[in-house]
Amino acid sequence: MVFSYEFNSDSEMPRQMQLYFEQLESGEPKEADMEYIRTKALAVILKAEELDALINENTRGWKTVRMNKVDLSILRLALYEMRWDDDVPESVAINEAVELAKKYSGDEGPSFINGVLAKLASG
Repeated sequence: MVFSYEFNSDSEMPRQMQLYFEQLESGEPKEADMEYIRTKALAVILKAEELDALINENTRGWKTVRMNKVDLSILRLALYEMRWDDDVPESVAINEAVELAKKYSGDEGPSFINGVLAKLASG
């Protein structure tokens, strides 16, 4: 959902979320799972400007406007979890981000994601 926000207007997002849930491979998602996804995606989207500023402060030559949208979406989600989601340990957020990059990004994506998030890690 965070990724799709890059390509859809605010008014299109409810329909995009519905389409996303309809195409999930795991069958019919539970309402609690759908609400978790909606809530997390909205939280990330609402903090996108702040997240982008943090990312831009910690990258050289790769500002958010130049990043591919997959990597940017993964970075936003992971950084949100690292800074504002107490239920997700920082190391888990980084590991999951790298795994997402392995699945959805290019060859350099996982190392790029790992490097940026390592700079943003608190300890």
